[in-house]
Amino acid sequence: MSERRQPVLSCRDVRVFVDDKSIVHGVSLDIYPGERHALMGPNGSGKSTFAQALMGHPAYRVEGEIYLRGERITDRSPDQRARRGLFLGFQYPVAVPGLSVASFLRAAVGARRGDKPPIRAFRKELFEAFRVLDIPREFAGRYLNDGFSGGEKKRLEILQLLLLKPAFALLDEIDSGLDIDALKVVASGIDRGLGKDQGLLMVTHYQRILDYLPPDRVHVFVAGRIARSGGPEQALELEARGYEQRQGSVGEPAATSAPSESARS
Repeated sequence: MSERRQPVLSCRDVRVFVDDKSIVHGVSLDIYPGERHALMGPNGSGKSTFAQALMGHPAYRVEGEIYLRGERITDRSPDQRARRGLFLGFQYPVAVPGLSVASFLRAAVGARRGDKPPIRAFRKELFEAFRVLDIPREFAGRYLNDGFSGGEKKRLEILQLLLLKPAFALLDEIDSGLDIDALKVVASGIDRGLGKDQGLLMVTHYQRILDYLPPDRVHVFVAGRIARSGGPEQALELEARGYEQRQGSVGEPAATSAPSESARS
């Protein structure tokens, strides 16, 4: 058996279609325990489509193979993937008037763990997560994302991450619309919520969140495929030169990730 640890998330030649239109054109990627990867690219390149397809969005038809901790989840429904530990933080979270934040989170935690936690124990855990994310306790009684600011919606996404303790987190432009103070809080929550046995793929346009959550690998996504992969310097180069300068990289082979030194230990 190889000395390499099993990836938390593994994709093999993943292709994504909307009806008969191909959006993602054969992505292979391994992300190991403790690793944090960033997926960067211009608007319309297919980054968000790829993340949502990994989560099982019903609007997309997927070809290829997706594994979570060695289990093939390609044909699993979104709720089955979530129960197994796959988490997606949305770029545009949906509002649900009439459903309180506390009720939603307790039901979600119960589904993830297999049993609803007792109310007293859950409230203690919930309010500790509120403290980490600098959220007032009154937030618990508000309706889910109803009338929330952009920053509040993003904090709620990370609140779910802290409580659900997923095996792997997909974060779709979690930094969009955040001012610098909110960005620091959200980044701190992500860092707090993901440990050495978990994995992370952040979809983002910008370098700034990576200043607070340094990635092990950066993948440049252009025209539905990974054009190039490398270390954190890739993000700095994109910040300096822009995506247009990297268009010529499309079609170059992008190696899948090898486990970082920290992930090997």
